[in-house]
Amino acid sequence: MRDAYIVGAGQTAFGSFPEESYRSLFATAFDRAMASADALSPEDIDEAVVGTLGVGGRQIGLSGPAVTEHVGLSVPTTRVENACAASGYAVRNAVQAVKSGMADVVLAGGYEVMTDASGDATKYWLGVSGETEWERLTGTTFAGTYAQMADAYLHEYDATVDDLSRAAVKNHANGAKNPHAHLAFECSLEDASEGTVVADPLTLYHCCPTSDGAAAVVVASEDVVDDADFDAARVAGVGAASDRVGLFERDTYTSIPASERAAEAAYEMADRNPGDVDLAEVHDCFAIAELLAYEDLGFCGRGEAPELLREGATDPDGDLPVNVSGGLKSKGHPIGATGAGQVVELWKQLTGRAGDRQVADANLALAHNVGGSGGAAVVTLLEGDQ
Repeated sequence: MRDAYIVGAGQTAFGSFPEESYRSLFATAFDRAMASADALSPEDIDEAVVGTLGVGGRQIGLSGPAVTEHVGLSVPTTRVENACAASGYAVRNAVQAVKSGMADVVLAGGYEVMTDASGDATKYWLGVSGETEWERLTGTTFAGTYAQMADAYLHEYDATVDDLSRAAVKNHANGAKNPHAHLAFECSLEDASEGTVVADPLTLYHCCPTSDGAAAVVVASEDVVDDADFDAARVAGVGAASDRVGLFERDTYTSIPASERAAEAAYEMADRNPGDVDLAEVHDCFAIAELLAYEDLGFCGRGEAPELLREGATDPDGDLPVNVSGGLKSKGHPIGATGAGQVVELWKQLTGRAGDRQVADANLALAHNVGGSGGAAVVTLLEGDQ
């Protein structure tokens, strides 16, 4: 199969934008992606794949064609809904289309408007990312599900609430340097550990915000890249996996097996291993999710994630910087845009466009996007031109 490349990427700021619609947000991300892939025009796009959950009832109808029509594209459009992994899967589908030869240029992205709904309504829509009958309808919230995972982890391993807080402190410090971040401010370890309890042991600072936003990337074939001058990052590998949607149905609370299997598939396609990764954006919807990701992705052994944080290994100047964008915790989590937004950040890093967040000498970068509490996961490996 042909190689596929990310040749352009763009996103909106993530935050609360009451004056915006999902169409206008996507248009901004699309315009920025196309401006960065300036050797291409909209007429070069063969098809589009877009992701969204549809918070507030927008899951009904043709919101995919609605956004592509709004930006002037008359191309086949597929909408992906895989909870929080929607646009991570959209990128994967775009890569598949290019690698297979069915398309030369594919637009992939995602969008979500979350802040126009009430807190109770948003909590409901977040809840449907998990198992409905036995979790959501019996009162379990999204935070409550991850709190169960955090509680199990703290009991099974040498870990404390402060270790969860270290992930939050790191990501807030990173997000403070990101002009697109929803919560672009720093916090202290004390702030995070002693914050308002949302679902014990998780405090407010251990939980990502609900955000509005959109992100888009342009995926092109090796033939297109050979014919023009692009700032391109090669898609070295991509892997995806599914699992039981309900946490109670799984064998473990201290791992997300779908993440582990998705990573294995991506590493195999790229002929790489976890030790080759220079930079990662992982799905930290809650602080415990970042610790689990370190282990599921093979960055350390089981129970060793707290040590990576204590040693500063995942700080921007550490051996493996993680979530230099601020992650979901600080950058924000507009559900349908999150996975594509991770790829936008990595493309910027690999092409030297990350500004104050720039990580020096990164060549292999990993994006890790999870749906719900682990019912779906997708891992993408991008390779720079260094």
